[in-house]
Amino acid sequence: MSQILIVEDDTTFAQIIEGFLGKNNYALEIAVDLNQAFKLVDKQEFELLLIDYRLPDGTGLDLLKHVRDRGLTVPIIIMTSFNDVRTAVKSIQLGAFDYITKPINPDELLMVIKGLLEKKKTKNNEGKDFIKGKSAVADRLYEHIDLVAQTDMSVIIQGESGTGKEFAARTLHLQSKRKNKPFIAIDCGALSKDLAASELFGHVKGAFTGAVNDKKGQFEIANGGTLFLDEIGNLSYEVQIKLLRALQERIIQPLGSNKQTNVDVRIIVATNEDLNNGMKTGEFREDLYHRLNEFKIIIPPLRERGKDLELFIYHFVELANKELNRNVKEIEPDAKALLLKYDWPGNLRELRNVIKRMVLLSPSNLATLSGLPEEMTIAVDQIPISSSSDLKAINEVNEKNLIVETLNKVRHNKSKAAKLLNIDRKTLYSKMERYGID
Repeated sequence: MSQILIVEDDTTFAQIIEGFLGKNNYALEIAVDLNQAFKLVDKQEFELLLIDYRLPDGTGLDLLKHVRDRGLTVPIIIMTSFNDVRTAVKSIQLGAFDYITKPINPDELLMVIKGLLEKKKTKNNEGKDFIKGKSAVADRLYEHIDLVAQTDMSVIIQGESGTGKEFAARTLHLQSKRKNKPFIAIDCGALSKDLAASELFGHVKGAFTGAVNDKKGQFEIANGGTLFLDEIGNLSYEVQIKLLRALQERIIQPLGSNKQTNVDVRIIVATNEDLNNGMKTGEFREDLYHRLNEFKIIIPPLRERGKDLELFIYHFVELANKELNRNVKEIEPDAKALLLKYDWPGNLRELRNVIKRMVLLSPSNLATLSGLPEEMTIAVDQIPISSSSDLKAINEVNEKNLIVETLNKVRHNKSKAAKLLNIDRKTLYSKMERYGID
C-alpha cells in the first residue's frame, strides 16, 4: 500500500481527501503545517507528497525545496486555491511533478496520483529489465563491476549507445557502501555550457540572468552518494576545469558565490567513444581524463555477446508479454534466425523495442517473421528487393545508419547532430526513438 503525505491546514478538506484515497488503497499521513511536515519527511519515507501551497508557517514550495535539497526524488503535487501560473511554473522549476488547482476533482486527483506512482514504479524497476547474461564476456564484465563497486575509485564506463551504461553505473552504486545515499544521473549532452556549471555546482541568486533564487548543484545534492555523468565528452572545456578541481579538492563553489562547500561524491562517467580521441583534438582535458580513469569498464556491443543474445530475446519476450497482455511462447525458425543474424546497431534498447513490437503483432503464442521490422530483413539480405515497401525499408536503414554515424561523429551531442543533419532537435529525437537509437 502506497504511503502518501498530505500537507494541508484545512483539516476538513484533508480528511475528505484522506477518506477518498483510503478507499482506493492508499495509506495517508496528515501534516497541518511546515514544521510538522519537515519532521515527517525527515524521519520516514513517503511514495508521494500532496502539498498545499499556502500554509500557516510558509508555502508548499518551502517543503518542496527542503525535500529536493535532501536529494529525495519522491513525486510531489502542489495544490492551491489560487490559479496562479507563476506559482505553477515556480513549483515545476523547483521539482514538483504536477500542480492542481482547488476545488479538486477527486477522480482527477486519483488519476494524477496513479500516473505518478506508476512512473516511479517503472523507474524503480528499470534494473529488473536487464539480466547479466551467461557468456564469458558477461562474466568478465560483472567480475569487474563486483571488484570496483566496493571502492571509491572513479570509473569510466565505455560502450556503444544502448548497451546499458547507466544500468552498469546504478549497479556499481547499489553494490557500494554508498547505496543508501543518492544516485544522481546527469545527461551532459543535454546541458548547455552555462547550464552545465549551474547544474553541477549550483548558483546564488543574481549569478546570471534568470538566476532568481539560490540553487544547489547536483554535487551538493549527491553528497555522500554517487554522481553519474553520461556523455561526459560533451562538457565544455571551462566546465571540465571546474570538474577537475571539484574531484581533486573535493570542494565546489556555486556560480556567483565566494563560499566553498566540501563534498564527498563518487564519480562515474560514461562515454560512447574512447576519450583519447577528444584528448588528441584538445576537446577533452588530459589531466581530467586521468583523474576519472582510475578504473575503466568497457561494455561490449550486443553483436559480441554470443549466446547472450538468445537469452536476452526470450527475456524481453517475457517482459513484453506481461506489459502487453500477450502469451508468446515460441518464435518461428525464420524469425529467430533473423533475430540472431541481425547485428543490432542499437544494442539492447533496439532489441527490446523490436521484441516488444513483435509480441504486440503476435495474437497467438507463436511469433512470426511478419512481426519483425522489414528493414531488418533487408539489412541481412534475406529477401530480395521487389517492391516499393522494400525500397522504403532500404531508405530507413540508410537514414538510421546516417543518424548513428552523425551522432558518433559529434559524440552524441544531439544539437550538433540535428544541425549537421539539417533537421530540428525534435525530429531527431523522434527518429532516434523510431529506430531504437540511444
